[in-house]
Amino acid sequence: MNRAEKAALQLQAVAVLRTLKETRTYDELSADTGLPAGDLNRYVNGHVLPSADRAEAVVENAGADLLREELRSRVTLDDEGYVDNSSVVFDQSFLDLVAPVAAETFDFEVPDVVLTAATDGITLAAALASYYGARCAYAKKSKETAVEEFIEARQRLDSGIEITYYLPASAVDSGETVLVVDDLIRSGETQELLLDIADTADADVTGVFTLIAAGDEGIDRARERTDAPVGALVELD
Repeated sequence: MNRAEKAALQLQAVAVLRTLKETRTYDELSADTGLPAGDLNRYVNGHVLPSADRAEAVVENAGADLLREELRSRVTLDDEGYVDNSSVVFDQSFLDLVAPVAAETFDFEVPDVVLTAATDGITLAAALASYYGARCAYAKKSKETAVEEFIEARQRLDSGIEITYYLPASAVDSGETVLVVDDLIRSGETQELLLDIADTADADVTGVFTLIAAGDEGIDRARERTDAPVGALVELD
């Protein structure tokens, strides 16, 4: 780890701790992380940075568990199984914390492009693209007026409805690496369409990541389509 990478990791750990401190006392945060309350106070208030080992532990271990807990507390599931995660996808600062945790937890290869579908996945894709220094691209259900060439992916659902996603052909080049992300995976249909787009572009998929998996169907479906890591930060039954 070079000096720049170390500094970035330390700052990410501080950002995670500051977010978690919003709903916890220092003693509670100490119990969650295993770090002394006095040290946590100094980290959160910017008096000193955690060591590289401590920063890595916060981001990879305690940070991942605590962000999962925070995400679950913000998500509601109604009697019909519909998920409301608006308090998450509208909070860019929270998603910026999710990005390094997702990267470290699932060990995705650094992508050239982070690909999602409009609309709710865009803020998560932007956070991951910023973290990796990658481009952010999103497919839409309609064509952009001024764009001449598109990559298209079409799927007929069990209900008989046909869905088509369009991505400007210039968004992904042949041979580039693509990380597919979305805020929610349920059936896996949207993710499969995004994987189809990556295949058509002759790109290499480095992984599939979602904030929330509602059931196992979507995750299993994605894993059948790629050998790259597939994961969700939180799984709901």
